[in-house]
Amino acid sequence: MRPAARAPAGALPPAARPLAGLGKPDIERRFAAALQLGDGAAGAHCIHELWMRGEFAVNIEAALAALWARAAASIPDWLPMRYIEWLPTAYQVALTFSCGRTGRSNIYLVLLDYPDRSRGPHGLYVGMSHYAPAQRFDQHKAGIRAARSVLTRGLEVLNGPTLHLQRIARAEAARIEAQLADALRDAGLLVEGGH
Repeated sequence: MRPAARAPAGALPPAARPLAGLGKPDIERRFAAALQLGDGAAGAHCIHELWMRGEFAVNIEAALAALWARAAASIPDWLPMRYIEWLPTAYQVALTFSCGRTGRSNIYLVLLDYPDRSRGPHGLYVGMSHYAPAQRFDQHKAGIRAARSVLTRGLEVLNGPTLHLQRIARAEAARIEAQLADALRDAGLLVEGGH
């Protein structure tokens, strides 16, 4: 009997943290190889792992810039385009929620631009929709049933923390949306939405 094949690291969700068991030098070598090969998924997992470990912002920003320059077409949509100090917290909080019932609803997070606030340059919008998160974000930005905060301050969808909260039952999604918003606020993040 053959052992089950392991999924390639690039195919795993970011919360799986497939590189968690590696040391920083190994991750840096893998990242250099990903850049050389133009492998956005492998590079994204390297950046994500370092980010979750608290790597310096300047190093994450440099790695993001290098990856976007070398492998933009193959970067998974869960990797943010910019450094967000509290991203590990968003993952930690979101992973405390789950839903066993499937359906058509999706929980999504939108990064908000708050350079005028003393609590940091970014906040979060928590939403729920039967549309895919990217499609719902585009609707917000086009003014279609738009939350004012997303319309005026929305930067990008943060897919990674809520990948496990997609295609869930509507009643569960409504509950999770409100509870997730409260939990993120309790963690000290600036949060909009979550009705």
